[in-house]
Amino acid sequence: MIIYGKQIVLYALEHHSHRICELYLAKDIEPKLFTKIKSCHKPILRLDSKKAQALARGGNHQGILARITPLESTPLASIKHYHKILVLCGISDMGNIGGIFRSAYALGAQAIIITQIKSPKIEQILRASSGAAFALPFCVVANTLDCINELKMAGFSLYGADMCGENVAHFTPAQKWALFLGDESQGLYDKIAKKLDKMLSIQMHNGFDSLNVSVAAGIMMAYLDSNKG
Repeated sequence: MIIYGKQIVLYALEHHSHRICELYLAKDIEPKLFTKIKSCHKPILRLDSKKAQALARGGNHQGILARITPLESTPLASIKHYHKILVLCGISDMGNIGGIFRSAYALGAQAIIITQIKSPKIEQILRASSGAAFALPFCVVANTLDCINELKMAGFSLYGADMCGENVAHFTPAQKWALFLGDESQGLYDKIAKKLDKMLSIQMHNGFDSLNVSVAAGIMMAYLDSNKG
């Protein structure tokens, strides 16, 4: 797996250096940064611009890339042992998913389940998460309804994000909960929403009724954590 860009590579060097296999430089960098990279004792290879662009798939690599061991999905059986998880239902923008990982890691969610997306682009999620996806367990489940049944049997209270739900600011969650977030255009499908225990919403002002799903996820997680019994 290839990661690229100064910030994500430096984060990996500092916090997850065991995952780094090789480092690639596509331009000269300042001596202080080179010394830091060299100190991790990993192979450092020079790349021409064309090769670097190919590895970054046209992304802005900033002249620094790394090959790391792939991030592995955690089995759902293990995810069910946590108490605060998110379930992403059909969210297709990898930037949004990465932003949710970042907020989830910062706000104390313990794992993420990705559903209705066959092959999420983990490299993009990792970059958009600013490295949070290195440390936050996740799994990919094809069928959301199957996931709902598994979580119910494991004792989770299931909440969904919806504009018509109960105000999350005044809601006290169960000790073990899963928050379901729908796709960017349609939200949660009815067949999913009907299986959940409670629908929650964010009270908004100025007649506005739309938030980016990543922003909404962060706000809801903050309320659920602060309102816990």
